[in-house]
Amino acid sequence: MDSTKLNKENLIIGVHPLQGALGAGKDIDKVFFQKGLKGEHIKALKIELRALGVYYTEVPIYKLNKITKKNHQGIVAFTSPVAFHRAQEVIQSIYEAGEDPFLLVLDRVSDVRNFGAIVRSAEFFGVHAVIVPMKGSAAINYDAIKTSAGAVFNVKICKEPSLYNTIKTLKNSGVMVVGITEKANKSIGAPSIQKPLALVMGSEEDGISKDLLAECTMALRIDGKGKTGSLNVAVAAGVAMQAYC
Repeated sequence: MDSTKLNKENLIIGVHPLQGALGAGKDIDKVFFQKGLKGEHIKALKIELRALGVYYTEVPIYKLNKITKKNHQGIVAFTSPVAFHRAQEVIQSIYEAGEDPFLLVLDRVSDVRNFGAIVRSAEFFGVHAVIVPMKGSAAINYDAIKTSAGAVFNVKICKEPSLYNTIKTLKNSGVMVVGITEKANKSIGAPSIQKPLALVMGSEEDGISKDLLAECTMALRIDGKGKTGSLNVAVAAGVAMQAYC
């Protein structure tokens, strides 16, 4: 797959092309609006994006000009090469299929290669869905697809506006939510854990955010014998998924 071709194909430039894409039911990854851009059509677009749960933000015009040299009219959007799902609907479908959910929640994992490697492992270990936040998660681009070895097309990707509320939903649906963090008092394998299960992995920089960790059913750490204090998030996710697959 050619990365340039993919980047061109998933770029939407201007007001009417974005409206057309939304009308056609395209999966939109994110939208950039030029700061200060006003008008009824812009207001209507933002209302529609919020209703669809699509992440958008306002950026300086120079950022849009770096993305494209074309007349962008203050709007640049990116479609996703994969369809996005909602966690609650996925959980229901898993139960209806007579299976126990096995899920992975990624809190602000922003490196595309880490994301791709994690999804590849998730597909290998039989994870039903990978749940990410709308804001702060890695883009699903050529590098992510390549690193995942195409696994992003075989695992459901759920984008949620609030991981905190999503974790509450998981727990209310009978799913045990386990945060994997080096700060935990208990290690993986110590407690008896069964599915339905969701494993939560934190960002590359600061791990699982405090509010999410506090909402988890429990927290577990991965023990090692060397001098290195922690594992790369992609490796840690693989270890955790293997332990409970």
